[in-house]
Amino acid sequence: MSTWTKPSSQDAHLEEVFGTPVAQLYAAAAAGTATPGVRRALELRSFLALAEEQAARVRDRVHQYTAPDADMSTLSASELRFDSQWMDAALSARTQYVTALRELLRAMPPPGTAREGPPKLDQPWATTRPATGIAPVGGRPAAQIARGR
Repeated sequence: MSTWTKPSSQDAHLEEVFGTPVAQLYAAAAAGTATPGVRRALELRSFLALAEEQAARVRDRVHQYTAPDADMSTLSASELRFDSQWMDAALSARTQYVTALRELLRAMPPPGTAREGPPKLDQPWATTRPATGIAPVGGRPAAQIARGR
């Protein structure tokens, strides 16, 4: 099952923030029309959905072990300790993903005010030194700097 179809505890919040159902947000991301912020939010949401599924699986397994009608001879303290560690890890991850998602959504500009599409770079990143004669920030030409003046 894809993380797109797994529910998460933050789906209603995402739908409220973006004004669009989560399934449509994923469709826009797949089509390449979603903003970078939406794509990042969906990535965090996918990780969150997996962490919540892991926590639910461990919870269900512990409930099965400890059910009133379960055979007492199948109980294992070491298995329960292991499941406790798994649950700690899943809940810790869940907490961190929820926090990261909320911080991302808080930092995003309101819908409709963000620049759409990928960022535009007017100038390529500078990967070489300036040509001789061009004054760097310090005001001395590159040739003088090279000669140690």
